[in-house]
Amino acid sequence: MKPASGPGLVTPERFIADALQNRHVRAILARWERLELQDGWLVAGCLFQTVWNLLDGGPAEAGIKDYDIFYFDDSDLGEAAEVRVQDRVSCVLSDLGIVVEATNQARVHLWYEQHFGHPYPRLSDSREGIELYAPHGLDMLYQGILTPNTLTDHRLLFRRKAASYRGRWPWLKVVEPS
Repeated sequence: MKPASGPGLVTPERFIADALQNRHVRAILARWERLELQDGWLVAGCLFQTVWNLLDGGPAEAGIKDYDIFYFDDSDLGEAAEVRVQDRVSCVLSDLGIVVEATNQARVHLWYEQHFGHPYPRLSDSREGIELYAPHGLDMLYQGILTPNTLTDHRLLFRRKAASYRGRWPWLKVVEPS
């Protein structure tokens, strides 16, 4: 792994520039208007895993299992409405040959506890469901340090995800507070 920049030198602009090196990220964003999403965001692993791929010296898209999109539509909390949005997203992006998962943040509270074993509050917009907890900036991302999010410390889920990430990027370091 290439060493990251010195402390405090990783800027949001660098993160965005790195994320845009992923051709799938660029393609999704180029078609964003066609997705017709309310309060839509491209989020999660496709962004930070692109950074790890670049640090690893590999293709920006390597090893990324899926691309997550959050949106917020509280006009219909039924699963069928979310499936319709997923179908539209899949149709618009089908030629990319990647898995894209669209999740309505307005209904996450209805299924999260059953799926992950922890309750989840009802949200009022997509941004409430996006977790970027970087109290020391983005440096830890670029240094490959994984720590549990103290705001939502679901330790077993964190350990499963960390093990999956380390299977693809073995140089990542897992640091758990005692």
